Amino acid sequence: MSEDNETGTSADLTELAKRRGFFTQSAGAYGGVSGFYTFGPQGASLKDNIENSWRDRFTLQEGNMEIDAPTVMPEPVFEASGHLDGFDDMLVECPSCGESHRADHIVEDNTEYEEAEGLGPDRVGQIIEEYELVCPTCGTGLGGRAIEDFSLMFETNIGPGSSSSGYLRPETAQGIFVEFPQLKEYARNRLPFGVTQIGRAYRNEISPRKSLLRVREFTQAELELFVDPEDGDGPDLDSVADVVAPFYGVEQQEAEDGEPLEITVGEAHERGLVADPWIAYYLGAGAEWYRSIGVDMDRFRFRQHLSGERAHYAADCWDAEADVSGPGVEPDWIELAGFAYRSDYDLSKHDEYSDEDYTVFRQYDEPVTVERPTVDPDMSALGPAFGGAAGDVADALAELAAEDPEAFREARSASDRSSGDGEKPRDGDAGEDGSVVVDVDGESYEVPVEQTGFAVEEVTESGEHIVPHVVEPSLGIDRALYTVLDHCYREDEVDGEERTFLELPAEVAPTTVGVFPLMDRDGLSERAQEVAADLREQGLSVAYDDSGAIGRRYRRQDEVGTPFCVTVDYATIGEAEDDSEGEPSEAQSASEPSSGEQPREGTVTVRERDTTAQKRIATEDLPETLVALRDGDAAFSEM
Repeated sequence: MSEDNETGTSADLTELAKRRGFFTQSAGAYGGVSGFYTFGPQGASLKDNIENSWRDRFTLQEGNMEIDAPTVMPEPVFEASGHLDGFDDMLVECPSCGESHRADHIVEDNTEYEEAEGLGPDRVGQIIEEYELVCPTCGTGLGGRAIEDFSLMFETNIGPGSSSSGYLRPETAQGIFVEFPQLKEYARNRLPFGVTQIGRAYRNEISPRKSLLRVREFTQAELELFVDPEDGDGPDLDSVADVVAPFYGVEQQEAEDGEPLEITVGEAHERGLVADPWIAYYLGAGAEWYRSIGVDMDRFRFRQHLSGERAHYAADCWDAEADVSGPGVEPDWIELAGFAYRSDYDLSKHDEYSDEDYTVFRQYDEPVTVERPTVDPDMSALGPAFGGAAGDVADALAELAAEDPEAFREARSASDRSSGDGEKPRDGDAGEDGSVVVDVDGESYEVPVEQTGFAVEEVTESGEHIVPHVVEPSLGIDRALYTVLDHCYREDEVDGEERTFLELPAEVAPTTVGVFPLMDRDGLSERAQEVAADLREQGLSVAYDDSGAIGRRYRRQDEVGTPFCVTVDYATIGEAEDDSEGEPSEAQSASEPSSGEQPREGTVTVRERDTTAQKRIATEDLPETLVALRDGDAAFSEM
C-alpha cells in the first residue's frame, strides 16, 4: 500500500497528515525522495510527546540510564555485531522495467504467506514461480528471476579518503552494547541494570512503502536490560500480572483456526506461553503504554516469533502488532515493537572482537576453593624454537590449560608415546616425547610439557566474571505515531456538519488547548492573548486563533487532536455581550453555560473535543484545571 494507491481511511489520514502539518514526504520541491519524511509542526510535537511518554515509562519509572550515541559508527562495530554479513533483504529485479522489489513483500502481498521473510531466498523464488507473480510496476512475470541478498547498511567514510569505513547505524542498540564497559562502571557492576536510547536509525530499504511504516530513516526507542542469567531475582511481575492483552503464540498461529488468547500477563507466564519473566513483564508494561498513547487494544496483539523467524541467539521473541487497515477490509498487521531475550550474544561478540572487557564480576555468597590449571611457559626455550610466534604460542597454551587441562596431564605420562597413526598431531593432542600441541593461525606447534610450566593450584575465589544476558524491548516511534493517528481518526456530525477529529489522549496531543476570542474586538483579543500567555507559563501547549468563525476554529483544532478549547467572551471581561452578529449554534453556546444559566463574570468557556460539551470555568482556576485534565487527574464530565 504505497502512498500512490492508498484507499479509504489510509488515504484520508495521509491527506490530513500533509494538510495539517503532521508529516509529508521530504524534499517535495525536488520531486521527493522515497523513504524519508519530514514531520511538520503537529507531527514533531506529537512525536516528541510520544518519545517523552516512553522515556517516562521505560527510563524514569524503571530507574534506568539513558545515553545518546552517534548515528555513524566504525566498520569493526558492525563486523562484530554480524550486520556486515547478515543484514540483508531479498531483492528481485524486473527484467523489463528494471525496478527492484522486496521479493518477500511480493509474496506476502499476493499469496496466503504472511511471513515470507523467514522462508529464505530459495523458497521465496519457488513461490514466485508457482504463483506466477509479476512486477508490481509493469506486470512482467518474475518467475525464474534470481533472488539476491541486498545489504541494508548505509556506508560512509569517516574522515578524508577511504581509509576508515563507517556505517549509519541500522539500530540504536549497538551504541549501547559498544559502551558497555563504561556503562557497567556507572552501574557499579551490579546486575540487573538497564540502559535506554531514543534516536535515529537507517536502513536502505529496497522498496519503501506504506507511508511512515517502511522508511529509510526512522526513530527507535530501545531498552537494553543486562541481567545475570542465574540470578533468581526477576522483575516485579505482580505489577503487570493483571494486564489483559491478546497473545498470539506459536501454537495458536499453527492451528487451523487459531486466534489470539485474550488473557492476563500473569496467566500467560503461568501457562508457559511467555516463559521468561522479564519478557512477560515488558509485554505487560508495553501493553499499558500503548494503551496510554491512544492505540486501540481491540486492534492490537502480541505475536510470538515462529522458529524460522527467530534469530539464532534469541531464546524467545514477541512482536507487538497493530492492525492499520480500514473498516470492512482484511486486517493489515504491522510490527510496532520487538521484545527479545538476546542471551549473551551481543556482549560476547564485542568481547571477542574488541580489546575491552565485557564481563561483570559476580560475587559468591561465600568464598570457594577450586583447582585452577595454570601455565608459566619457559620463554627462553619457546623464543628460539618458535621465533615471532612464541608469544602467540604462550597465549594458546594458557587457553588450552583453561579449556582442556587433561591434555597436559596426558603429555606428562606420554613421553614414550607417539601420535600412533602417523597423522600430524592436532590442537590439544599429546605429541611425541611428552609434548603438548597447540594451534596458532592454522599451524600446529609442539611444546614439550616441561617447557609449559603447567601446574594445578588451589585458589580461593570470591566470585567469577560472567557475560550478562540481554533482554531487549525495542520499538519504532514513527510506527507508533502512525498507528496512534490511524486508531484515533474519527468522523462524525456536529450541528448538521461532517466533522473529522483525532481522539488523541491529552498526554500526547500536539496542542493541549486552543484559545479563542469570541470576537476580534472590544478587547476580547487582548484578554484572550493574556489567557494564552498564562497557560503557556504553566507548561501547557497553546494554540491562539482569532481567524474566522469560531465554529471553524473549533474544527481546525479538532482535526489536529487538541483536546480542549477555551473561548474568551464578554463575560470574561465583565461586559454585556454584543449579539449584533450571529454565530453558528456551537459558537453561540460558547458564551453560555451548559445549564442555560447566564455566564458568570470572570469566567471562560472550556469545550471538550470528543463530546463538544462546554463548561464555564473561572479564569483564575483555568491553568490548574487544564493541567489536571491533561495529566488525567481530573475528568471533564465531573467538572
